[in-house]
Amino acid sequence: MNILLIEDDDLLAQGVQSALMDDKWSVSLASRAHQALQIIRNQETRPDLIILDLGLPDMDGVDLLHRIKGMQHDGITPPVLVLTARDSISDKVRGLDSGADDYLTKPFDVEELRARLRVLERRIHPIAIETIRVGPVVLDTSRYSLMIDTETYTLPRREFALLRTLMESPGRVFSREQLIDRMYEWDEEISSNSVDVHIHNLRKKTGADFIRSIRGVGWLVVK
Repeated sequence: MNILLIEDDDLLAQGVQSALMDDKWSVSLASRAHQALQIIRNQETRPDLIILDLGLPDMDGVDLLHRIKGMQHDGITPPVLVLTARDSISDKVRGLDSGADDYLTKPFDVEELRARLRVLERRIHPIAIETIRVGPVVLDTSRYSLMIDTETYTLPRREFALLRTLMESPGRVFSREQLIDRMYEWDEEISSNSVDVHIHNLRKKTGADFIRSIRGVGWLVVK
């Protein structure tokens, strides 16, 4: 997948480029809006996915986002992940309403960026049946089902989102806020113990063998 990173902080851009290229993605850089537009307009360099910083020196990022979303090729525009220091709710709403497919604020964790890019990549190249396997645990992402040996469990939406987040990054420690961000939309009401409740429900459904399998592969814990 070809990614265009539009970011005027050279050090940050090079760090993200290096991290994503380690995942075998092709990453082009643009530090100015006019450079980005040239790359997007060129059929040979046109990206599959765009990462966009809103604080560009030659154009407001939201204005650039509007231009990108107006540049259809065969009726398709590349997904845009906004990566910005603008972290207020109004900024997020404005970015999403302007056509952003995802919104991630700085500072950020590279592993979270990778996970969000994988989600957008699946929209571009959908797979009829996709599974994520960690040890004996298999998550079927097309059916929202969890399989352990011969047992199968159908999961509610938020439990599925929580489990998928954990299984996509085995060994990583997530904060409670990061898990909530994966499980809920920005405008949904969230109870203070929501993560604990969903983890309890997963353990109750899957039993002791499931807990042992989590410990066996070094799964994440909630801080």
